Amino acid sequence: MDQEHAIADREPMDDLQIPNLERAKSLAPLTTYQIGGSADFFVAAKTPDALVGAVREAREKGMPYFILGVGANILVTDKGFRGLVIRNEATGSEFLDGNRLRADSGAIIADLIAAARDRELSGLEHYVGIPSTVGGALWQNLHFLSPAPARERTVFIAEVLERARLLTEAGTMKDVGADYFQFGYDYSTLHDRRDIVLDATFALSPKSREDIQRVMDENMAWRREKQPQLDEYPSCGSVFKKIEGVGAGRLIDQAGLKGFQIGGVMVSPKHANYFVNVGNATASDVLQLIAEVQARVKHHSGYTLEPEISVIGER
Repeated sequence: MDQEHAIADREPMDDLQIPNLERAKSLAPLTTYQIGGSADFFVAAKTPDALVGAVREAREKGMPYFILGVGANILVTDKGFRGLVIRNEATGSEFLDGNRLRADSGAIIADLIAAARDRELSGLEHYVGIPSTVGGALWQNLHFLSPAPARERTVFIAEVLERARLLTEAGTMKDVGADYFQFGYDYSTLHDRRDIVLDATFALSPKSREDIQRVMDENMAWRREKQPQLDEYPSCGSVFKKIEGVGAGRLIDQAGLKGFQIGGVMVSPKHANYFVNVGNATASDVLQLIAEVQARVKHHSGYTLEPEISVIGER
């Protein structure tokens, strides 16, 4: 899951003053879908200061920019991105007093889960197997319908967030509490603002390493049984938003679309809300499949499926 993107009105300019700037960077290898064209400009931000500097430079020059995390929940178009892609590689973290964990926004959730488990601190283990950075987790209010120990209760990252440090829309630094994000299902206020998470602090709780590992193992077993994994086929995760009480995947399955394929992308036979790259898929294939599935589900059940993934780049 990725944190945020912002599009300016002006055309890209060729005078960015950013260290280690790259040009014509292929984005497909940097996404979980393994699909998409190139970015005009690209930089890997190794620290929060570097992230702030790149964003401020793009804003000052009026250049479209996109902040890339692990590349999940997005589809980069075949034509690529006309502007600056900033890959957030600020991955620092530290444990604080009182069972708290502070992490830069580019820190990988999987790494934090392992570190917290080894310190016998609970609260992040439910998200094992979900590709996300801290920034992406807050942007989307990372969640999982956990089979253990919550027993089919959806758990949200909002439940353990204590506070965060932002680069605001106005260009200033700001410390905020969890309430600032107005979290909902698949939603935070970051969807509607150009604030950027720089780091976050999570309030965890003591639990034995064995109990934490048991939750991780049960959740991963459930995920492997129910959902296609990235070591099987590249995907972007769930394609359509949840329809309460119905389920997008169930509607697609009921329309007889498991295994349906356009080009190199297929509706997963394991979970119909996952569209997997079975080989040389293009963004055009994915967009055509999304449209076809929406049309067939609408005809079959009357429901309108709304995409959950973000489409990034020039159409």
